[in-house]
Amino acid sequence: MTAKNAVSADDAAERGATRLAELARERVDFRFKGLPPQAEGLTVAELAERRLNLFTDGFTTPVLALSAERLEHNLALMETYAARHGLAFAPHGKTSMAPQLFQRQIEHGAWGITLAVPHQVRVAREFGVGRVFLANELVDAGALRWLAGELDSDPSFRFVCYVDSVRGVELMDAALREAGAGRPVDVVVELGAGDGARTGARTEAECGAVADAVAGVSTLRLVGVAGYEGEVPQADGERVRAWLRRLVALAVEFDGAGRFAGLDEIVISAGGSAWFDAVAEVFAEIPELGAPVLKLLRSGAYVSHDDGHYRHLTPFNRVPEEGALHPAFRLWAQVVSRPTAEQAFVNAGKRDAAYDLDLPEVQVVRDARTGAVRDAAGVSVTGLSDQHGWVRMEPDAGGVGVEVGDWLGMGLSHPCTSFDKWQLIPVVEGDGTVVDYVRTFF
Repeated sequence: MTAKNAVSADDAAERGATRLAELARERVDFRFKGLPPQAEGLTVAELAERRLNLFTDGFTTPVLALSAERLEHNLALMETYAARHGLAFAPHGKTSMAPQLFQRQIEHGAWGITLAVPHQVRVAREFGVGRVFLANELVDAGALRWLAGELDSDPSFRFVCYVDSVRGVELMDAALREAGAGRPVDVVVELGAGDGARTGARTEAECGAVADAVAGVSTLRLVGVAGYEGEVPQADGERVRAWLRRLVALAVEFDGAGRFAGLDEIVISAGGSAWFDAVAEVFAEIPELGAPVLKLLRSGAYVSHDDGHYRHLTPFNRVPEEGALHPAFRLWAQVVSRPTAEQAFVNAGKRDAAYDLDLPEVQVVRDARTGAVRDAAGVSVTGLSDQHGWVRMEPDAGGVGVEVGDWLGMGLSHPCTSFDKWQLIPVVEGDGTVVDYVRTFF
């Protein structure tokens, strides 16, 4: 990469700001489901300026809405939590794949953004993200060639990824040497969470062999250790903390062996959305090492939270004195058929709602005649087809029923498979006013 191709941190930030501005200038058209047909041809910014009402200004069902107030609450809460516990925070961007939310997370103190696959890194870079933690192994030659160019062209770009095998080191080295990489790629040895878990070297001896392999090549630089405690078999507080202490002990061992010599900073990273309290507790015990430690937390689902899986798993259930996340998603669908007294169908299905962990939860009914919103006690989703939701009304539910034309407001479970079904998501205030639109890139 020649000097004339090099960019500065300011250049990268300017490129990101330009790309974000371009999102606001994107024209609304048939690609974006749920939006008012009369919005065709407007830019996203022009549509937002109109402050339309989600219920009365032509939005079509199904439509997914993101609460403006709850989104801001969740962003602020995790910023405060990380700061209180002395953690750097790189929220997992795979949850939303929304550069606008990446930017807001960074504005709320995030060190950078965690990602999972090369395409996601390219999206983040296009929108100016200056620090990326890839919580995965990277052995794809094409992606490594691109990464080498990105690192060489922008000296300020910080990138860290997992490595968990000698073979992986060999593949990375070969691809980076072929690409003529000028900067080494920073890597952390991934410690697996146990037998039957996902990626990661299974033993400390294997981790040492990987570290030796990294030390034997010039294209990689060992900067720390990492892993994912959510994969601990039969995870509970005791087992998770025991694994996290193994991770810290591995870092201490590597440091004592001189594997981090010459570093300005040692990276120790863990943290999904179910056990970040355990991460905070154990990382607070990290002893002084040969260089300052970047204690990097990677939780991602917090940004929207949910009404199912993470509502039950969130660590804030165990530490309520530290606050509470608020579910920010609501999927609105319309009752299109009620063939029997107890059975109805809405026009939202697997193409619109997360269903891999739990079915949508009907929370409110918006009356088609009056616009009044009432609690949906006794109304539930029992199944999903591609484009229909199967809704049951319990006969003894106190008289609450639904009619054709009513809108049902549903909570969703698992943010990662909710965001990915929508390209442009209205951000809605409590009174139904749409104040913004979030663009996703899956």
